[in-house]
Amino acid sequence: MVSLNDIKAPISGHIEIFEGKFRDSMKSSVPLLDTITRYIIKRKGKQMRPMFVFLSAGLNGTVNESTFRAASLIELLHTATLVHDDVVDDSNLRRGFFSINALWKNKIAVLVGDYLLSQGLLLALEQDEFKLLKIVSSAVREMSEGELLQIEKARKLDIQESVYFEIIRKKTATLIASCCGCGAASVGVSEELVQSMWSFGEHVGIAFQIKDDLFDYEHNNATGKPNGTDIRDQKMTLPLIYLLNNSDFMEKRWIINTVKSHHNDAEKVSKLIEKVVERGGIAYAREKMIEYRQKSLEILMSFPDNEYRKSLEQLVLFTTERNA
Repeated sequence: MVSLNDIKAPISGHIEIFEGKFRDSMKSSVPLLDTITRYIIKRKGKQMRPMFVFLSAGLNGTVNESTFRAASLIELLHTATLVHDDVVDDSNLRRGFFSINALWKNKIAVLVGDYLLSQGLLLALEQDEFKLLKIVSSAVREMSEGELLQIEKARKLDIQESVYFEIIRKKTATLIASCCGCGAASVGVSEELVQSMWSFGEHVGIAFQIKDDLFDYEHNNATGKPNGTDIRDQKMTLPLIYLLNNSDFMEKRWIINTVKSHHNDAEKVSKLIEKVVERGGIAYAREKMIEYRQKSLEILMSFPDNEYRKSLEQLVLFTTERNA
């Protein structure tokens, strides 16, 4: 599989400049805030969101200052939602690092999230980037709705496949869609092309989340057993929903009872995972992931064949073939 560095090649210089601009966008005169934002920057991930922004801009035109603002705006607002999510989920870890709330407690974490959100809004407003602000604000709204929809449906557990897709479209896919839409909007293309790039990102995002769900059924290197984290967290993902939809009444009761009342019983969770695998839940989820991946690639084919399109194609494949 092609590495992220290879995919990043056409925009590596832009990403380097972006890192400096993003650091500047988080600066504060309050020492505590500066300490925390430096900690956030230090634990950055794969930088896939800025990659989608810059590659989408390059595909549609020439990367400019508006593109850098788009990438910073998305990173600021997304980081704010992650900080708040960790408080909501009472999570002490994020990508193997201590979360902000674990180190500085909930009150400070909420205020840091608010600060990042306001910095993003000001970054856009001070430069009259209303189109970018509209795209990203819509995405943040959808992400919040997706989280609330998931919490609401988690109480019942017996959720339909259509509801699952609505949750992951809002929670995960809209963020990648906004990266692609903002990238295109930053170079001044038509609303139609912005919408086309948004749709491309949305399909990639859905495929990305299904891949994430599949990790739960893969074997843990340390134990040799499937992770089962989503089941322990009582999350209904596509492989499990497929099993539910293809079970009789008694089996459905057993599945729901296991997730609701025995999600911390390793043996029972393992048995449920075996049942998902045996009955084709994994195969079905993979099929759906490939279907959405193909839809995203078909949209890309309508754009000019250049190095940016090639990197976006490779990035799509990377998101669905990655190991972590």
